[in-house]
Amino acid sequence: MKKHEFKTVIDAPREKVWDILWGKETYPAWTSAFAEGSNAVTDWKKGSKVYFTDGSGQGMVAFIDEKIPNEYMSFRHVGQLVDGKEDMESEKVKEWAGSMENYTLKQVDGKTELTVDMDINDNWAQYFSETWPKALNKLKELAEKN
Repeated sequence: MKKHEFKTVIDAPREKVWDILWGKETYPAWTSAFAEGSNAVTDWKKGSKVYFTDGSGQGMVAFIDEKIPNEYMSFRHVGQLVDGKEDMESEKVKEWAGSMENYTLKQVDGKTELTVDMDINDNWAQYFSETWPKALNKLKELAEKN
């Protein structure tokens, strides 16, 4: 697995970007770039489990390893959802279990620099290289409205 980094600058304060990232209404909007119907089921607290779902019972299982509001969120991926059931043991899961996905927000010249770094295995590198910029553009659009 290799660490990949995706970055954007958003003309909005960190607090607004943070709220768009993890908001009940806005999270599905910007993550629709990955899969229509994307959602996250969690309480967003440090240590909590997160189900990243695609709306059809498929998705990822992760834990929130670190959370510093308006600054940093870190997820540790541990399994997948298959037909709504957790798979933490299959060979497919073992290939990437433990991978990290981190969000860092920094205030730069009155704007927010958002950096997402993620451990990605070679099978998914092209998909994420194409999809993350689309997702970040949607996020930027949402955060820069109003």
